[in-house]
Amino acid sequence: MNITDIKIRKTISEGRLKAIVSVTIDDALAIHDIKVVQGESRLFVAMPSRRDETGAFRDIVHPISSDARQSIESLILEAYERRVAEDAANAEYMAAEGITAE
Repeated sequence: MNITDIKIRKTISEGRLKAIVSVTIDDALAIHDIKVVQGESRLFVAMPSRRDETGAFRDIVHPISSDARQSIESLILEAYERRVAEDAANAEYMAAEGITAE
């Protein structure tokens, strides 16, 4: 299994939810609505989930092994950190050039 694409769909500056991500595996399977969340001590990745009849949230897609989870999480967090750095650099450039975002 190879992650062939990671798209940071949306970044959020307020609150614990930091990003919504989509991942493509082997150019054949897309997983949407993966969340990057700020936890107590670090960022972590939350897989897509839905509420069951008891009100508990259950993952609808998730890695089976801890190695797979760690690999997927590290790739997603690296992509998120790159995006945050790019956004900061763009904001700095726009400020320096006197460009306002519309």
